[in-house]
Amino acid sequence: MRDTIMYISLVVNILCLFGMVAGVLMHSGRGGGLSDMFGGAGSTALGSTAAERNLTRITTVFGILWIGTVVALSFLLQR
Repeated sequence: MRDTIMYISLVVNILCLFGMVAGVLMHSGRGGGLSDMFGGAGSTALGSTAAERNLTRITTVFGILWIGTVVALSFLLQR
């Protein structure tokens, strides 16, 4: 049972890792970020700030889940 939980935690950890990387790469840097990626007129489009806000929330959730699975794996790997 312990090995099953460890493998599930490992899969969730890897999925969160890729989700976090994708979320960080889509954030706006010096350019417009997510809005520039989809057409370049993000400053005039309605809802562009809501998209950035939701992207920040999703990335934060992935980060919290990743940290949780790292802690869980540290306990599960001690034998």
